[in-house]
Amino acid sequence: MSAKSAINKEIFAPHDERMLGAVQVKRRTKKKIPFLATGGQGDYMTFICLSVTNKKPSQVSITKVKKFEDSSAFVRRSQWTIDQLRQVNGIDPNRDCAEFDLVFDNAFDQWVTSSAGEKCTFVQVLHHTCQRYIADRKPEFINCQSKLLGGNSILHSAADSVTSAVQKASQALNERGERLGRAEEKTGDMMNSAQQFAETAHKLAMKHKC
Repeated sequence: MSAKSAINKEIFAPHDERMLGAVQVKRRTKKKIPFLATGGQGDYMTFICLSVTNKKPSQVSITKVKKFEDSSAFVRRSQWTIDQLRQVNGIDPNRDCAEFDLVFDNAFDQWVTSSAGEKCTFVQVLHHTCQRYIADRKPEFINCQSKLLGGNSILHSAADSVTSAVQKASQALNERGERLGRAEEKTGDMMNSAQQFAETAHKLAMKHKC
C-alpha cells in the first residue's frame, strides 16, 4: 500500500472523509524538531493533504500529516479549513520548480516537493478545489504557471487524449469500412462479369453444338 493510500485509510476514512490529493514535502528553511510525546527526537516525513467530507454540506480541509521513523502510523498534526487559506505562491511563473508556499490566517509555510511534477499536480488539484468549494473570498494564487491554474487540466488532458484516440480509431474504422466497401463493390462487379461471361460462353457453346 502506498503512503497516500495508507494516509487516506488511517487519517481520513475513519472520519468519513476522502482525500482529494496529497504531496510529500520538506521545509525549505530548517526548523527545530520539537520533542515528541515519548520524549525523543527523530526524522519524519511530512505530507500536505487535501480532503473533503462525504456528508453534505461539504467541508474541505488542508491537513499536515507526519510519519516518524520509529513508528508505522501516520499522525494528523496541523489542520486548516480551506476558507482559512489566503495565498498559494508558486514561486516562479516562468519555469517548473518544486517549491511553493501556503499562507493561512494564522500560519505560513515554505515547502519543497520531491519534483516539479508532484508540486504541479497538487497545486492543480488545490486550485480546482478552491474554485469548486469556495463561493467568496477565494485564495490568491501568485507566481504560478498558467498550467497550474487550469483547474482540472490533468483530467482534461487525459480526456483529450482519449477523445483523440477514439477519433483516430473511428477514422481508421471508417477508412477501413470504405476500403472494404470498395472491395465488396469490385468483388460484386467481378462476380457479375464472371457470371455474364459464363452465360455468354454457355450460349456460344450451345450454338456451336447445334
